[in-house]
Amino acid sequence: MNLNFKSIGIHIAIVVSFIVIAVLYFKPVLQGDVIYQSDIVQYSGMAKERNDYKQETGTESYWTNSAFGGMPTYQLGANYPHNYIKSFDKVLRFLPRPADYVFLYLLSFYILMLVLKVDYRLAFLGSLAFAFSTYYIIILGVGHNAKAHAIAYFPMVLAGILLVFKRKYFWGAILTALALSLEIVANHFQMTYYLLLLVLIIGIVYFIEAIKNKELPTFFKSVGVLIIAAFLAVLTNASNLLATSEYTKWSTRGKSELTFNPDGSERNTNLALDRDYITYYSYGVVESLNLLVPRMFGGSNAENLGDNSKTYDYLTSQGVPASSAKEFSKNLPTYWGPQPGTAAPAYIGAIVLFLFCIGLFLVENKYKWWLVAGALMSLFLSWGKNFSFLTDLMIDYFPLYDKLRAVSSIQVIIELCAPIMAIMALVKVFDKNITKEAKVKAVKWSGIFMGGLLAVLFLLKSQLFNFVSANDATLKQYYGADIVRMIVEDRKAIYNKDLFRSFILIGIAFSALWFYIKGSLKYNFAVGALIVLVAIDLIGVDLRYVNEDDFVNSRKMDIPFTKSAVDNQILKDTTDYRVFDTSEGLNGARTSYFFNSIGGYHGAKPRRLQELFEYQIANNNVAVLNMLNVKYIIRPNQEGQPYPAVNPYVNGSAWFVSDVKKVNSDDEAMKAMDSLDTKSEAIVNVNAFKELSSLQNSYSVDSLATIQLVEKKPDYLKYKASNTNNGLALFSEMYYPHGWKATIDGKEVPQFRANYALRAIEVPAGSHTIEFTFEPSVVATGSTLTLAGNIILFLLIVGGIGYQFKSKE
Repeated sequence: MNLNFKSIGIHIAIVVSFIVIAVLYFKPVLQGDVIYQSDIVQYSGMAKERNDYKQETGTESYWTNSAFGGMPTYQLGANYPHNYIKSFDKVLRFLPRPADYVFLYLLSFYILMLVLKVDYRLAFLGSLAFAFSTYYIIILGVGHNAKAHAIAYFPMVLAGILLVFKRKYFWGAILTALALSLEIVANHFQMTYYLLLLVLIIGIVYFIEAIKNKELPTFFKSVGVLIIAAFLAVLTNASNLLATSEYTKWSTRGKSELTFNPDGSERNTNLALDRDYITYYSYGVVESLNLLVPRMFGGSNAENLGDNSKTYDYLTSQGVPASSAKEFSKNLPTYWGPQPGTAAPAYIGAIVLFLFCIGLFLVENKYKWWLVAGALMSLFLSWGKNFSFLTDLMIDYFPLYDKLRAVSSIQVIIELCAPIMAIMALVKVFDKNITKEAKVKAVKWSGIFMGGLLAVLFLLKSQLFNFVSANDATLKQYYGADIVRMIVEDRKAIYNKDLFRSFILIGIAFSALWFYIKGSLKYNFAVGALIVLVAIDLIGVDLRYVNEDDFVNSRKMDIPFTKSAVDNQILKDTTDYRVFDTSEGLNGARTSYFFNSIGGYHGAKPRRLQELFEYQIANNNVAVLNMLNVKYIIRPNQEGQPYPAVNPYVNGSAWFVSDVKKVNSDDEAMKAMDSLDTKSEAIVNVNAFKELSSLQNSYSVDSLATIQLVEKKPDYLKYKASNTNNGLALFSEMYYPHGWKATIDGKEVPQFRANYALRAIEVPAGSHTIEFTFEPSVVATGSTLTLAGNIILFLLIVGGIGYQFKSKE
């Protein structure tokens, strides 16, 4: 690509403006404040042991004992050798978080626009439309950083792919490999999976186009180049991909061997995740109209209407102090859609959708069909259980789809396709080679359709909607019928307000394009007007949900949890133990921040621990807590205050058992856990460990037999054992078959799983030193492949740049 100094200067100026825009939106970062992200708070609890160990020793640990009874740190920020792409990604994210992600949104989309040869002014407009799509900002507010990170590289990956299809094979391959490497580094494989669905649609469209134009050899050449680029991207991320793949099978994203549910009903063993769990967050079919009208379904569970609400007026009329009424009205449950709840609507922008409509008339088929198909795919799949035919088809037959949850989040694809189509529509509107009649037709009928749709929604709202939420019955119990009636009136008011808002914005955008086509408005003024309108539209909605109020002093994120009296009381105990907080269950990481816990917060929990919780702990089987070394159970006392109940029956870090119950399946193992005496008995699935079929049925355990933990690190455990007889030792640690090596007096011995989830080994008579060391071969193998991938990619980039300097092209 030949760029003169003027164009280079323009692009540099735009990139600088992106930096300014990202920082200004999150301007508290300039004072050193940080946005309070609830998911990052939870992550801090999960990763504290790993982070502390790294800071103290300089060594990377790939196992943590602080959550879920023990799990790999592969999805908790683990760093792998030779991960140079991750280092490059950090260079690109040089701004304070979360401004860095907004900058990536802007930059990545701008690169895509340049590949499509869009004028820099329209490219700037498109970057704004993409970056400030409400969902993309909302996820930053709650701390879905990995998701935002992956989304940010979507446009750049598409840029590389489209460059290859433009027959710029070398640089297209380089851009695809680099962008896809960065996409994988973001480490949100659900988002990457959705992007690959869009890429599949692009491939189908280009394949059909190639058949029509009799250019199949060129098409297959492009596909071959992209396969090589994708392979190179995978190679540069081999460590993370291999480790994640290995862990996934062991986690709740892998398939269970159990064939029955906790209530005894039959379980579908063909799915990795339960169908109801996958579709729990499903967008409503009609609710999708809030892509056009932001608060059509009430906005969020905690809408801030302040003193500009019917609820506020009612409360003050009843004598409630204005300050209290205003405070109450800052968190009104105005959302009344079909989802369990939402932090904000997934608003794309009224103007963006209006321009999308114009694109249906003007954009050439090659681009139009994959953009429309991608948008529709995204929309239909986001409906989840509300469009069960397609959703069930994908869950049952499409590879890996049953490992994904919160299907509504696939709307990230329509939020990508819509601004691309919008800008390509504007390219045609401003193209002097397109006839005036075609432009007038596209703008006129798009305006009529959008305006007519909004008019129908306004005139027929009473016939179409009742503005009542499924949660209103509960609200009545807490606040009374009158308050709920006022909240319903507020829902109607903001429905009308945002409907009118979208109508006005589309009307102004329509006028700008109309006057340009008629020759009354110059190009720069028309584009400038659209930039201002889109910014006002999207940023105005974004600021309702993510703004300066969400920022806190950086210390609050650095130290997100403070010790309570209960914590201090437990911390006086310096022995090895675990803590279980009943208020958290398996969905909170506060306990993991201070203690070793059987709880935690993660999208892919250790599956067997999750199943022990659902099938045993939830049914008050305290024996399971005993074997997990849960010495303290935090639960409310009679006054409702938390207190640490001491479990006097805890088994400890390790113990010898006398009896072995042999079973042939996980079903049998789980059922046997119902009545297991974990202190003296062990359950072993001999079908899963066939070499143990000759395992003894009983062992002699005298009163002098001991096994004690004498040293503990995240990836190293050392025990001293003494027993006058051969014995079977159980350890209160999760059995993980990949990487943990067990030795007795330095000699490696086989280990196996007992009691459904724990480690076990046979120990010969006498006094011995037992050690467990976590040395995952997947990291060593992956690191070698990663290094090779980085070297190849680096040499290709350097070689290409060198050739570019020598070439006149």
